Amino acid sequence: MSDEIKYGEKAILEAELEPWPNPYPDRDYLIEITFPEFTCLCPRSGYPDFATIRLSYIPDQKIVELRSLKLWLNKFRNRYISHEAATNEIFDALWEKLEPRYLKVEGDFHPRGNVHTVITVEKHKE
Repeated sequence: MSDEIKYGEKAILEAELEPWPNPYPDRDYLIEITFPEFTCLCPRSGYPDFATIRLSYIPDQKIVELRSLKLWLNKFRNRYISHEAATNEIFDALWEKLEPRYLKVEGDFHPRGNVHTVITVEKHKE
Protein backbone atom coordinates (compact mmCIF):
# COMPACT_ATOMS: atom_id res chain seq x y z
CA MET A 1 0.00 0.00 0.00
CA SER A 2 1.18 3.47 -0.84
CA ASP A 3 2.29 5.98 1.79
CA GLU A 4 0.79 8.66 -0.44
CA ILE A 5 -1.52 11.05 1.37
CA LYS A 6 -5.14 10.59 0.32
CA TYR A 7 -7.13 13.52 -1.08
CA GLY A 8 -9.47 13.55 1.95
CA GLU A 9 -6.56 13.64 4.38
CA LYS A 10 -5.02 16.48 2.39
CA ALA A 11 -8.29 18.43 2.49
CA ILE A 12 -8.49 17.98 6.27
CA LEU A 13 -4.86 19.02 6.81
CA GLU A 14 -5.39 22.19 4.78
CA ALA A 15 -8.85 23.02 6.18
CA GLU A 16 -9.58 26.50 7.47
CA LEU A 17 -12.90 27.91 8.63
CA GLU A 18 -14.37 29.92 5.77
CA PRO A 19 -16.73 32.78 6.62
CA TRP A 20 -19.36 33.74 4.04
CA PRO A 21 -21.51 36.87 3.89
CA ASN A 22 -24.76 36.56 5.80
CA PRO A 23 -27.59 36.83 3.24
CA TYR A 24 -29.89 38.40 5.89
CA PRO A 25 -27.74 40.55 8.23
CA ASP A 26 -30.74 42.75 9.07
CA ARG A 27 -32.58 39.85 10.76
CA ASP A 28 -32.00 37.66 13.78
CA TYR A 29 -32.26 33.98 12.87
CA LEU A 30 -30.85 30.88 14.50
CA ILE A 31 -28.55 28.46 12.71
CA GLU A 32 -28.17 25.01 14.30
CA ILE A 33 -25.53 22.55 13.12
CA THR A 34 -24.90 19.05 14.45
CA PHE A 35 -21.66 17.17 13.87
CA PRO A 36 -22.34 13.64 15.21
CA GLU A 37 -19.00 12.03 14.32
CA PHE A 38 -16.49 14.24 16.13
CA THR A 39 -13.38 12.45 17.36
CA CYS A 40 -10.22 13.38 19.21
CA LEU A 41 -7.74 11.50 21.39
CA CYS A 42 -7.60 11.44 25.19
CA PRO A 43 -4.42 13.29 26.21
CA ARG A 44 -3.85 10.87 29.10
CA SER A 45 -4.58 7.43 27.61
CA GLY A 46 -4.48 8.02 23.86
CA TYR A 47 -7.87 6.28 23.54
CA PRO A 48 -10.27 7.83 21.05
CA ASP A 49 -13.02 10.07 22.36
CA PHE A 50 -16.24 10.37 20.37
CA ALA A 51 -18.72 13.23 20.61
CA THR A 52 -21.59 15.03 19.02
CA ILE A 53 -20.76 18.69 18.57
CA ARG A 54 -23.79 20.99 18.42
CA LEU A 55 -23.47 24.58 17.24
CA SER A 56 -26.18 27.20 17.56
CA TYR A 57 -25.59 30.76 16.47
CA ILE A 58 -27.29 33.97 15.43
CA PRO A 59 -25.11 35.42 12.70
CA ASP A 60 -24.25 39.07 12.30
CA GLN A 61 -22.38 39.81 9.07
CA LYS A 62 -20.92 36.32 8.49
CA ILE A 63 -21.99 32.67 8.41
CA VAL A 64 -19.74 29.61 8.25
CA GLU A 65 -19.40 27.63 5.03
CA LEU A 66 -20.42 24.10 6.01
CA ARG A 67 -17.84 22.09 4.07
CA SER A 68 -15.03 24.14 5.60
CA LEU A 69 -16.53 23.56 9.05
CA LYS A 70 -16.78 19.81 8.48
CA LEU A 71 -13.19 19.51 7.31
CA TRP A 72 -11.88 21.80 10.05
CA LEU A 73 -13.63 19.81 12.79
CA ASN A 74 -12.05 16.65 11.39
CA LYS A 75 -8.62 18.13 12.18
CA PHE A 76 -9.23 17.19 15.82
CA ARG A 77 -9.33 13.45 15.10
CA ASN A 78 -5.60 12.85 15.66
CA ARG A 79 -5.10 15.46 18.39
CA TYR A 80 -4.56 14.70 22.06
CA ILE A 81 -7.00 17.16 23.63
CA SER A 82 -9.40 17.16 26.57
CA HIS A 83 -13.15 17.46 26.17
CA GLU A 84 -13.03 20.89 27.77
CA ALA A 85 -10.20 22.17 25.61
CA ALA A 86 -11.73 20.86 22.38
CA THR A 87 -15.12 22.46 23.05
CA ASN A 88 -13.60 25.78 24.07
CA GLU A 89 -11.23 25.81 21.09
CA ILE A 90 -14.11 25.24 18.69
CA PHE A 91 -16.05 28.05 20.37
CA ASP A 92 -13.09 30.48 20.26
CA ALA A 93 -12.38 29.83 16.57
CA LEU A 94 -16.02 30.32 15.54
CA TRP A 95 -16.44 33.42 17.72
CA GLU A 96 -13.30 34.98 16.22
CA LYS A 97 -14.09 34.11 12.56
CA LEU A 98 -17.81 34.83 12.55
CA GLU A 99 -18.28 37.54 15.20
CA PRO A 100 -21.87 36.33 15.68
CA ARG A 101 -24.60 37.99 17.74
CA TYR A 102 -24.87 34.78 19.75
CA LEU A 103 -22.96 31.49 19.81
CA LYS A 104 -23.38 28.26 21.74
CA VAL A 105 -21.12 25.23 21.31
CA GLU A 106 -21.96 21.98 23.04
CA GLY A 107 -19.60 18.99 23.15
CA ASP A 108 -21.62 15.91 24.10
CA PHE A 109 -18.98 13.22 24.64
CA HIS A 110 -19.93 9.55 24.58
CA PRO A 111 -19.61 7.74 27.90
CA ARG A 112 -16.29 6.09 28.62
CA GLY A 113 -15.63 4.32 31.90
CA ASN A 114 -19.27 5.00 32.84
CA VAL A 115 -18.73 8.80 32.68
CA HIS A 116 -20.76 11.00 30.33
CA THR A 117 -19.48 14.55 29.83
CA VAL A 118 -21.26 17.50 28.22
CA ILE A 119 -19.34 20.77 27.85
CA THR A 120 -21.30 23.91 26.92
CA VAL A 121 -19.82 27.31 26.05
CA GLU A 122 -22.20 30.19 25.29
CA LYS A 123 -21.93 33.94 24.72
CA HIS A 124 -23.98 36.89 23.46
CA LYS A 125 -22.34 39.78 21.62
CA GLU A 126 -22.14 42.81 23.86
